[in-house]
Amino acid sequence: MTALILFAAAPQFLAKRMVREGMLADPQILAEAADALRDRDTAPMLAANRAALETPFASSWKGADKPDVVLVEFFDYACGYCKASLPHVEQLLNEDKGLRVVYREFPILGADSVAAARVSLAASKAGRFKQYHDALFEAGRPGPQTIAAAAQAANVPPVISDAADIEAELKRNFELASQLGASGTPMFVVGDRILHGAVGYEELKKAVANARRRG
Repeated sequence: MTALILFAAAPQFLAKRMVREGMLADPQILAEAADALRDRDTAPMLAANRAALETPFASSWKGADKPDVVLVEFFDYACGYCKASLPHVEQLLNEDKGLRVVYREFPILGADSVAAARVSLAASKAGRFKQYHDALFEAGRPGPQTIAAAAQAANVPPVISDAADIEAELKRNFELASQLGASGTPMFVVGDRILHGAVGYEELKKAVANARRRG
């Protein structure tokens, strides 16, 4: 009888063992499984906030006028990892004419970050977000001088205060980031994926392709 029980259980036992050995032999399987579980858990929350995430504030976006995929970046002008991600995002925009990148100000690295974000949103209202964004990252870490230089490039005032719509946008971005479990910057959102940190060009490209495939 014992032999019969073992014989009957053998296929299930062997299958589990083969799966386990396969995962140990190729850890990428575990990573992909973890990604799939995470995406499944975050998908409903992202769907509920899709419009808020993908609708840019004024001109705070680059890329396609009528996109089929939107990549959202929460960023801070003082973040070195955001600056390191710049060429990867620009490469994607240059290669993918159906992509739009929406930039959400998430100034978490101090008073200069907040000041830079306020001027950035003022430039966005004036239709000159791209000019300010690129000029400030090129100038260096935000401070009175670099913010002033970027503001001059975008033809906007270098100091912004008491602007209700700007403060409301910053508050909204912090609320969205909190719901998404932001742990820092940059944080990217595309389709049903949330990517934390400077994940690199290949990972961003793959996430955009997956979002396009899922529609």
